[in-house]
Amino acid sequence: MWLNIVLPIVTLVVGAVGGFFVGVFYLRKQLEKMQNDPEMIQKMAKQMGYNLNKQQMNRAQNMMKNQKFPRK
Repeated sequence: MWLNIVLPIVTLVVGAVGGFFVGVFYLRKQLEKMQNDPEMIQKMAKQMGYNLNKQQMNRAQNMMKNQKFPRK
């Protein structure tokens, strides 16, 4: 009887925590890949409604290259 209550709750918590860490891992990989690919930065900016010129693109790339993505 108690297993019908505890098991779904434990499964939900484990799934949420696992999904969070998979999402963080995926996002970190995408950001690391974006550092060296100006086309990805431009695409992301256009999705957000911005159109970057050459100077803004260089500034964004330098900012991302100086950014450290810590491992936890």
